[in-house]
Amino acid sequence: MKKTAVALGVFDGVHIGHRAVLQAVHQIQGCTPGACTFVTEHMMMQKHASGYLYSSGLKQEMLKRLGMELIYMPEFSEIRNMTGWEFAKQILHENLHVEHVFCGKNFRFGAGASCDVQDLEKFGSEFAFQVHVIDEVQKDGILVSSTAIRKFVVNGEIEKAGAFLGEPYQIRQEVTHGAQLGRTIGFPTINQEFAEGQLVPKFGVYASETETSEGKFASLTNIGRKPTVDYQGVPLAETYLKQFSGDLYGKIVTVKLLRYIRPEIRFSSLGDLVRQMTKDLQS
Repeated sequence: MKKTAVALGVFDGVHIGHRAVLQAVHQIQGCTPGACTFVTEHMMMQKHASGYLYSSGLKQEMLKRLGMELIYMPEFSEIRNMTGWEFAKQILHENLHVEHVFCGKNFRFGAGASCDVQDLEKFGSEFAFQVHVIDEVQKDGILVSSTAIRKFVVNGEIEKAGAFLGEPYQIRQEVTHGAQLGRTIGFPTINQEFAEGQLVPKFGVYASETETSEGKFASLTNIGRKPTVDYQGVPLAETYLKQFSGDLYGKIVTVKLLRYIRPEIRFSSLGDLVRQMTKDLQS
């Protein structure tokens, strides 16, 4: 098997700090560029995090777009009990055939996150791979991290989240059937449910852009539980696409949140809801 140059990390969000590590692998000539990461969903839930930013499927798409020809992404449970030495030997050396590994200075691995970069360098000497530590990235005086981005998303600071991610925060989910009330009031919408354990942005209305197989459309997205119609289900993104007509049910659609407009409101009538949506579209 051809030797590899591999970036190591969780890469939840694939933000600009992650991208500095991922892009560095392309400096190595003659090696297959790759990423060694983990299935995001279960790992983040096991760590009791506030929620994961992006699904493993979306993360994999983004890694491919950044030129990762090899993506190793096991369930965290498969390797969580490995010692650092076992991880270096079995995964990096025997499985991935690494010649170069790239990571941030705070990268930790091995059972209980017991090993650090110095340990990785020690194992690299034993298993003939070189370790490259990439500097942290700061933006506006703040360390770029998934934790910081989660806070932005939860607080509705979606433009800051996009700046740290390197592109707008996105919701990429299957379109599910709703009550189809929007059609009756002149604003047909698509519904996308947030998965269990997935971070949910601050409830409210956002200016957005929606990507479909038929192109990109300016849109308006409500995140929440639709209080006006007493919706009792899981939090969802309900999006109205401007100048779009078609059927998107069952399709995977990407909604990019661009700007927070206002909080979610319970209106006394559907007429009030329609009038407010008309104002929102002009915002």
